[in-house]
Amino acid sequence: MPNEPVPFLDLVTPHRELEDDLVAAFRQALRSAGFVGGAQVEGFEREFADYCGARHCVGVANGTDAVRFTLMACGVGRGDAVITVSHTFIATVEAIGQAGAGTELIDVDERTYCMSPAALDAYLASCATDPATGRPLGRRTGLPVKAVVPVHLYGQAADMDAILSIAARYGLLVIEDACQAHGAEYRSAGRGWRRTGTFGKAAAFSFYPGKNLGACGEGGAVTTDDDEVARTVRMLRDHGQARKHYHDLEGYNGRLDAIQAAFLRVKLQHLNAWNAGRRAAAARYAELLSVIPGVVVPFEAETSRAIYHLYVIRARDRDGLAEHLKSQGVFTGLHYPVPIHLQNCYRGWGYGPGSFPVTERVCGEIISLPMFPTLTADQQQRVADSIAAYRPQG
Repeated sequence: MPNEPVPFLDLVTPHRELEDDLVAAFRQALRSAGFVGGAQVEGFEREFADYCGARHCVGVANGTDAVRFTLMACGVGRGDAVITVSHTFIATVEAIGQAGAGTELIDVDERTYCMSPAALDAYLASCATDPATGRPLGRRTGLPVKAVVPVHLYGQAADMDAILSIAARYGLLVIEDACQAHGAEYRSAGRGWRRTGTFGKAAAFSFYPGKNLGACGEGGAVTTDDDEVARTVRMLRDHGQARKHYHDLEGYNGRLDAIQAAFLRVKLQHLNAWNAGRRAAAARYAELLSVIPGVVVPFEAETSRAIYHLYVIRARDRDGLAEHLKSQGVFTGLHYPVPIHLQNCYRGWGYGPGSFPVTERVCGEIISLPMFPTLTADQQQRVADSIAAYRPQG
């Protein structure tokens, strides 16, 4: 129907299409009473590791746990600093603090909105050197920097070759926040196209329901090629025990639910098709929106095959445009209007307006348009026509 609202996200259609398989997975859990650990979790871990191209996958309770456990398993904690970006969901930074480390923020690239290698290089070059460790001293925390966490934002991989090269010069770990990048690819010099989750020491994924690969609830995973990192994450998620009742360290209750693992196994079989649907929708959007004055469409680097977890445009009167689109029955989102360094909970860090000009400019202009695999050409035409018809006030 031409007048039906265009939803921001459609989670109903894929679950209706997969209902029989999802119900069968749930029925199997009821009949086996396999609710924690077991064959479904192990099966998903194997399958997602194979999908990413990693040696190990460890399922955990959610994406925040995935980032936190990854940092801890890589030896990042109290007395260390971690560099990440201010333009991300707060979970990235929460996990750093919960691991016991201090956070150092840098700016993003103007076009990709991912970590800027130039900003990373300039930041590290400006740091004093810790005589005890030889590592750069964080300018905010004064702590030796141990790791860099690039965020593959909106489904596009950060410039990993550049980031890895810079980090290697300073002896830093690289840990990927891939929570929005299930199946996104990056072309690495000399190694070809590879999926996110295989570039750093380890990577963190979220399976929140709205993700490209989403559970029917919460879920997360860590991918790595490092045997010891995988072993440590397995212990951290399960109260620090390597085997039942033998606790090698103090851990957490952060296991992936077996029913969610079963659902994820069903959905993983469709992820490539869903990502292809998103890429096709992104291409249609680019054609429709590029001709509209004042609209900046997403930039996809030559080294990137993005999977468009979100389709984010920029417009100077973002808030007015959002209200106009809502009045036309087109629903949008904001990801993320307030950068990390300006959040109230981090006011004590001493950053202020102007600290990260690219991030602040982007955060004032971004708006997320409807994006899901079954988005139709007619729906996208309606979105484009509504945007073209908007006339900013004043």
